Amino acid sequence: MNISFGGKVALITGAASGLGLAAAKAFAESGAAVALADWNEDAARSAADELKAQGHRVIAIHCDVSDDAQVEAMVAQTVAAFGRLDAAYNNAGIQNVIADTAEAEREDFDRVMAINLRGVWSCMKFELRQMLKQHGGAIVNCSSIGGLVGAPGRGTYHAAKHGVLGLTKSSALEYAARGIRINAVCPGIIHTPMMDQMIAGGQTEALSAMLKDVPIGRLGRAEEIADAVLWLCSPAASLVVGHALAVDGGYTIR
Repeated sequence: MNISFGGKVALITGAASGLGLAAAKAFAESGAAVALADWNEDAARSAADELKAQGHRVIAIHCDVSDDAQVEAMVAQTVAAFGRLDAAYNNAGIQNVIADTAEAEREDFDRVMAINLRGVWSCMKFELRQMLKQHGGAIVNCSSIGGLVGAPGRGTYHAAKHGVLGLTKSSALEYAARGIRINAVCPGIIHTPMMDQMIAGGQTEALSAMLKDVPIGRLGRAEEIADAVLWLCSPAASLVVGHALAVDGGYTIR
């Protein structure tokens, strides 16, 4: 994708692997200074070191997005290092323990909501405060096809991802006139470390069944989601506000 972020600053959560790492690399290769935030500090630093070796301006930040104080510090560290914040991809997320609603545990529900939903809210809160000072910016929240459809055993995860879309649409209405565009990306079945964990956890049959319903007939690549995120954050998407962009090979149009 030929989009330039020269002179811009991007912040990515969940940036140590998977979709977040792909987006961090794409922003860096497009000229942005990038903050890679993740709860796994060692992995984030390793990824940042690799990008630095390629000549990119990057920093690694330890952040558990379920902790407001850490999120506030994450944004402050980004601005301290690079002077501003132009684009943010709120990507950090986890899977739920597969269970029907009556068997789901409260502890798992709270854990997933704290990261996948409240974490997005917290990130937006502090990112928006900085972007308001600058009179502009763009935020992309990571929802999922799970934010658009339901699935047995995945109620907790899907509830959180549906919630991300509600937050995205409402906040987009609040800030569009103030120069800040907020959108969401809804990845389909993408080959990531999270998917590898699902397979290792015995969900191979479920994933195979889902893949049969993907019209394009293959898994997505993390780089394809990164391209969508960069586009949503770029001037090329200047009229796109509050949108939930499905990047799913046609899964949700069935």
